[in-house]
Amino acid sequence: MSVSSKIRTSIQNASWVRKMFEEGALRKEKYGPENVFDFSLGNPNLEPPAKFGEILRELTSNHSSGMHRYMPNAGFVETREAVAHYLGDIHNLSFGAEDIVMTVGAAGAINVVLKTILNPGDEVIIPAPYFMEYNFYIDNYGGIARTVNTNPDFSLDLFAIEGAIHSNTKAVLINNPNNPTGKVYRNEELTQLGELLDRYSQRYGEPIYLISDEPYSKIIYNGLRFTSIFNAYRESFVVTSFSKDISLPGERIGYVAVHPLMADKDIIIEGLGMCNRILGFVNAPALMQRVVPFLLEDSVDVELYRQKRDLLCAGLNSAGYRFAMPEGTFYLFPETPIPDDVEFVRSLQEENILTVPGAGFGGPGYFRIAFCVENDTIERAMPGFARVMEKYR
Repeated sequence: MSVSSKIRTSIQNASWVRKMFEEGALRKEKYGPENVFDFSLGNPNLEPPAKFGEILRELTSNHSSGMHRYMPNAGFVETREAVAHYLGDIHNLSFGAEDIVMTVGAAGAINVVLKTILNPGDEVIIPAPYFMEYNFYIDNYGGIARTVNTNPDFSLDLFAIEGAIHSNTKAVLINNPNNPTGKVYRNEELTQLGELLDRYSQRYGEPIYLISDEPYSKIIYNGLRFTSIFNAYRESFVVTSFSKDISLPGERIGYVAVHPLMADKDIIIEGLGMCNRILGFVNAPALMQRVVPFLLEDSVDVELYRQKRDLLCAGLNSAGYRFAMPEGTFYLFPETPIPDDVEFVRSLQEENILTVPGAGFGGPGYFRIAFCVENDTIERAMPGFARVMEKYR
């Protein structure tokens, strides 16, 4: 057998997002890219801020010795100091460079954290709908993903989370703002979640960690205030990247931040650095680490994403779709008019509209639309969306 049986199974169960992205490539070749409306992949269509190009040009013209050499596995000290200072200002906590590990994107950060904390058989609770790659990340280290439902408005169902906790629970993994729903978790529910985890950590005599995946934390609409977990629970990690808010997904740069008051922080941080190395990442990209300190306060123009959201929602509302208005991210998660979301998404395909069935996110009966596309794509797709909805009325 050319590949392992486990990987063969993983290929068969591969991400719906990637499947639809590949389907899009085939349809673009057949019908022409201008006639295919691809809402499948969360690949930002906005360019990075102009400041990024200026900094990059300056750095690439700098021929100082050691610009591109190895550094500590956790990253350049000066970069980690800048991130620590930035987080300290936001959370009113005293972060140090030692609390930060620079990583190969948020995906690399999650894998580093899970590798550090999981023993085989440990369980990680994930509120659904959720980013489907979490299943693979947890399985990488012998962990078990235990999904729980959210409330009808996609807020955290604390009773469901509590019902899933037992002695093998090692962590709760949340995504805030959430992909695919666009939900932004409120301070009250995060505080209650922290209290819940603290209570069960004391009961079992071991910390239950809270991991918050936050690459969309700056893409929030309508004046909502983003609340991080650091002020709710001390046994917590924040993982994030610059892929979405700065539009740098291909540069693979992110970080893990450890709560400065975490009980076993010293050994945890040592473990994170080691896992960054032994997973084969070795370190985050050197050039991007040098860019990061200059961009911590920046983001793309979120107003442009809000306009896309409103344009899409107005059109789908007129066509009869039902959905919760996304509070953040660049995703919409409407209900399908039939129970079989896969069938509905295939009907959209016949209109050359590429979306992703909710079943791929643990949310059957819905589908995801990534609206990080040109406004013209949204406008020209609307007649097709309307025709498919009319078919199922």
